[in-house]
Amino acid sequence: MTPFVCWTLFLSLFLLQEPAPSPAPVAPIPADAARAVNPFKPTPESQARAKKIYGYDCALCHGESGDGKGGAAVDMKLKMRSYSDPEALKDLTDGELFYIIRHGKGAMPAEEEARAKDEDVWNMVVLVRSFARK
Repeated sequence: MTPFVCWTLFLSLFLLQEPAPSPAPVAPIPADAARAVNPFKPTPESQARAKKIYGYDCALCHGESGDGKGGAAVDMKLKMRSYSDPEALKDLTDGELFYIIRHGKGAMPAEEEARAKDEDVWNMVVLVRSFARK
């Protein structure tokens, strides 16, 4: 392959590459969402399901123990809160955590209803809060 062909191929691949999507803007959490209260009582089974969902969808960035040092976060040089520190979530209500998990925040994608029911997301809130108690 001639240098011209190589250079042309490189430029065409570089120029045709789509830009990475930008993170969603961080909008304020609606007051009614912030005041929401968990309507579900956690059970060992529901917490096991939350832990499984967390392992698939959240641990990649937030870390297995919620320390904010998941492999993707480290690779992308993201600064994440450590949920093992009680101070990290003290100013967020359960309703706010639910809203953030359900709708996403910044680069964090939403946990859509097709993938997790409201009960699953509420149990995720309980799980995330439990990281600080260990």
